[in-house]
This record gives sequence, C-alpha cells and structure tokens, in this order.
Amino acid sequence: MEVPCDVETYKGVGVRLVSPISGKVSYIPSENSSIKPVVGMKFNSIEDAFTFYKAYALSSGFSIRKHTEYIGKTKGVLSAIQALAAINLGPVRAFNILKSLMGGYAEVGATKADFKNYKRDLNKYIGEYDADMIVQLILNKKKHLPNFTCEYTVKEDGTLGGLFWADAVSKTSYMMFGDVVGFDATYRSNKYDMVFVPFTGIDNHNRNVTLGAAILGSETADAYRWLLRTYINIFGNPPQVIVTDQDAAMKRAILDVLPNSRHRLCMWHIWDKVTAKVGSVLCNTADFKKRMADIVWTDSITPDEFEKQWDIILSDFGLSNHSWLHEIYGLRKDWIPAYYQDEKLSGLMRTTSRCESENHFFNQFCNPTSTLVEFYGHFESAMEAQRYEHRKIDHDTRYTEPDLWSAFILEKQAAQIFIRTIFLDQQLEINDALNNCLSVSVVHLNGVSNYEIKDFLQPCSEYFKVMIRIEDMTLSCSCNRFDQFGLICRHIFYVLRVSDIKEYPKKYVLRRWTRDVVPNSSLRYEFIPEGCDKNWYEVEAIVRDIKATNDYIINRLVTNKDELSGYCDYLKSYKSKADEVEMVAPPLSRKARFASITGMKEKNEVKIRVPIKQRTKGRPKRLKSAREIAISQAVSLAGKKFRKCGFAKNPVTLSVLVACIYIVLKKVQVVQQA
Repeated sequence: MEVPCDVETYKGVGVRLVSPISGKVSYIPSENSSIKPVVGMKFNSIEDAFTFYKAYALSSGFSIRKHTEYIGKTKGVLSAIQALAAINLGPVRAFNILKSLMGGYAEVGATKADFKNYKRDLNKYIGEYDADMIVQLILNKKKHLPNFTCEYTVKEDGTLGGLFWADAVSKTSYMMFGDVVGFDATYRSNKYDMVFVPFTGIDNHNRNVTLGAAILGSETADAYRWLLRTYINIFGNPPQVIVTDQDAAMKRAILDVLPNSRHRLCMWHIWDKVTAKVGSVLCNTADFKKRMADIVWTDSITPDEFEKQWDIILSDFGLSNHSWLHEIYGLRKDWIPAYYQDEKLSGLMRTTSRCESENHFFNQFCNPTSTLVEFYGHFESAMEAQRYEHRKIDHDTRYTEPDLWSAFILEKQAAQIFIRTIFLDQQLEINDALNNCLSVSVVHLNGVSNYEIKDFLQPCSEYFKVMIRIEDMTLSCSCNRFDQFGLICRHIFYVLRVSDIKEYPKKYVLRRWTRDVVPNSSLRYEFIPEGCDKNWYEVEAIVRDIKATNDYIINRLVTNKDELSGYCDYLKSYKSKADEVEMVAPPLSRKARFASITGMKEKNEVKIRVPIKQRTKGRPKRLKSAREIAISQAVSLAGKKFRKCGFAKNPVTLSVLVACIYIVLKKVQVVQQA
C-alpha cells in the first residue's frame, strides 16, 4: 500500500510502505530534483557546499556530518579542555569558564556532557598502562631534553616503587641553592596514594624553589634510602643541612645515606604538640608557653643558657618528670636554634613550613583522583607558575628602580647588588639602624673597634656587640645574623654609618642573594610529544600568537563599532580563503588526540603495574589530640538544633529527644498491657 504523505521531520514528500506480513513500516522519500547534487556544481566555499548537501540530505531522509573528529568539536575546544585540566580544573568548571569567555553555551562548541566524556575517555585510554606511560614519558624527556635526568625502581611484584626526576633548571638551582634542603611527603596527589616528595630549597629571592621531585609507592626506610641515593647520584654533593619532620623512616634513611649532612627536625611540628602534651589549662592560664617560646625560638642564647632556663621553667611548673618534655629535650640538638647558631646559613630553614608551603602550592594543581600521567601534567603546570614568578622578580629587579628611604649611600648600593626581595630586607635593616639603634659604648684598640649597640626593637636587655676592623673590612655582630642568613644586620649597618664607610662590604655579599646568580634567560628546550609532527612546537607557537593578536585587536576596537565591524568582515573574507586551502592531513582520531595529550601512543602490554592503593602515614585521617577532639565536638554540638523535652525541662539535642520519646512509648505500652 502506497500513501503519499508529508513528514515534518524530513520536510519532504515520500512514500510510506507497510508490509502486509510483518506490519513493518518503511519510508521512501521523494527526491527534490532542484536540490539534487550533480557533477560539475561549483560553490563559493566549503561551508556553502556543506550547507547545500545538508539540505539535500534532510529532504532525502538521511543526515550527514563532516570528517570524523572526536566529539565533533574543534581542536581549539579540545586544547582548552586539556589546558584547564592541566591546572586542576575539572570538566564542569572548564565548561563554565569557556561558556563565560565565549559568550554563551551555544558558542562553546561542545556540551557539558562532552567535557565529562572527554575526561572519562582519557582515563580509559590511560587505564592500566598508567605507570608504564608516566615512566616512558619521563624517559622520553631524558632522551630528548639536555640535562634532564630521571630514575625509577620497580618492586618485586612488578609495581612502580619510585620515580625521581629533575630537569636542567632544577640542577642549576641546586648548584646555587642546594646548601639547605628540606623535603616533606605530601599526599592526595594521585589516585593510587603514591607519596609525592618535592625537594625544596631557598633561591636568591628568598622564595621556595623546587630542586627535583619524586613519587614513592611506600614510606618505608628502604624507599627513602633509594630516593636519597638517587638524589645524591644525580646532584653530586649532599646538602649541608637537611630539614624533615619527625618521621622515623626518614631519619634512618638520612643517617645511612647522608651521614655528613646536618639533619634538623622541624621546630613547628614539635612546638605545635606542646599544648596537647602539657595541657591546655597550664598553657592558657600561666606564662609557661611564653617562657618556653623565649628560649626555644631565639638564636641569641647559648646552649648552656638554654639548658639552664629549661630546667628552671620545668621546675617552676612542676614538670620536671614529664616524659614527653624529657623526650624532646633529648632531641634538643636537632631542633633548638641555640645548638646550631654558629652553622652557616642555619636560619634559612628552621622548620619544614617551607616544605609544607611548597606542598600546599602543588596541591592547588593536583587532586586525589588524578592518574599519574595527569599528575605529571599538573606538576609541570605548577613548575611553570613557580618559575614565572621568579622570572617576574628578576625582571622587576633589572628594569625597575625601588624607592629609597634615606640618603645613606649603602642603601643605594644594596639596591644595585641584591635581588629585589633581598634588597627590601636590607632596606628594613638600614631603616632600623638609622632610627632604632644607638651606640652606648665604643672601644678602639689596635685598629679594632668594639661597639655596644642598644636595639630598641629587641626585648632583650643586653647590648649587641659589634666588631669592625676597617683595614680589611672585617665585621661581626653578636646577633649572628650574617652567619645564619647571609645578610648584614642593623647593628652592623649602624656601625658602618658612624664609621663613614662609603662602599658596601663586598666580603659580606653572598652570591646566592645577588641579582646575577641565575642567568638572565635560561635555555628552553623543545620536547615534542610522541606521535606529534616535528613542527608541533612551531605550529603551537603560531596558534598562540594568533590568539594573542586577535584578543589584542578586539580589546582595542571594542568601543569602536565601525572598526570592529570592519575587522569582523575581514575575518569572514579570510574564512572563505581558508576554505579553499587544501587540508594537509585529516583531523586527528580520538586515540591520536589522546596520544598527543599524554605524549604516549596507546599501549598493548603492561610492563610496570600501578601500585596497589594503600593507606599512607599522612592521610586520609590522622590522630587528633584531646584538645582538638574537644573543640570539634563543641563546634559540632553548637551547630545542632535543640528541642525542649517536656520531661527533662531542658534543651536537648534531637538524638536525645528521640531516645526520650522511645522510653515514654515503652512505658505507655507496659501500662496498657497491665
């Protein structure tokens, strides 16, 4: 049976066929000869040809699409998704950002579901080959990037035990700033709970600088031994001072691998336990904690004086037999500044708070659901951000002039010698020397002058003793600031001013704090991901340049409608020209796109397995002190809604009220049964 009909779906006329046997309905559209394509037809652009053929397909009952491409979206959208993912922005947030930037949902070129599917399919592509991919990716960098080094170890069960890497910039930084190093394990950086261990130093800006990084499959002493041996094999000389927390496995590994390095424990970790161990009543109502802080956090007392004051404080508060205080007192040489005040640069990293600050910095780029491949991308984004900040300070130092606060000639010279952040420190010291220091006595003998300086900003009653020998410009101060930080103190600046010294003492300029310690522009090497064209970097650079130029023009013309319209017409005219350009290569397939993103082709054999997820020392939960538990319970209780119980006549929580009602109902039931 043939029935002519109009079908709104296809906007055409066709024939509806119904099978007399099965009852199956089929439809044969009638072709419109006016829009039927024929050989020899010409169009102004590819887009016009596509529009024509799309209309023909619609009238004929079928659909068409352009050449296969992942989710049918432009490369720009996919690149944006990956770029936002690299800085730890999930698919939903990435979609919302692009929606805002592009002016609406329809302008994004993809749906929110497409963004989620992209993340899902990428994880599926990585799958069980995650450890293989991360190792191969870093080995490829070692192969193609000069002075890039990496080492890895595999456990007996075939899982990844540890992976360490350092690039040329990290190695240069270690040569300049590797005298004092801290390292602290951080957690929740990947889905396998592998521990992320960045090595942290202090650069010439007095900022954290990453001196290499590693991921470990466990936190055992053996794992840390492997890491430290690898670190020393790569960098050569061990650090003079290494700062960690009280992790026993770390301590054993450091004793075995770095016997000549001074191992220092984090002061902050120990000090933070005082209230919990001693008791909040004593710490909050008496001056116990203040008196302890006066001898713990200062570096202006001798070891003998510290021990004497410690005994007095414990005796005054009846704590002479306190076990925990005796325990940390036994470790005093590893964390009390009085015991290492004569060590060079001992004040740079007293605590692992710098390491924890570094961990917090990296955690902004990482998340606990990341694969190892994603984690490494996050790490590189973090390093790019860190190094950008350092380059910015370098630029400001070289091309801008700071404001001077005085006419003191040494202040101007300091601005020309030091990097900006260090100059600001020296400027404060000079200002305090001019306004808050006073000489109370001076003795001149055999070319040596000894001053006693009163510092009105210091709580101590003793005077600071400064020695100066002008003949060879030898200086010293009892505050030991130069020995601990490598910078001249206010007391010495005071003596230099009254001695009419016109040149900054070069003997007391540490190269690590100068503006020229790091080259003005470090070499940048190109790493082309596996499977990408050899011109990949050049093409990416051109694309970035086009985008930047386009944004600049739009921002300049946004208030001039006529000029903006003219620019729009120009782009449209060039669009027609672009349609005529022959495609050099077809769009990348889904797997090829993922290979470009991860830097690795699809694997078909697992050589290194991902670690079995296990609980680490630092997460997911930690033991809380009694004080912390009490505070959290009080906060929780304060947030609960209260009801009034008719029997108790007092406000009670909802859980207590339910229990009370249950008791009453039970009593009623007993009475009824009686």
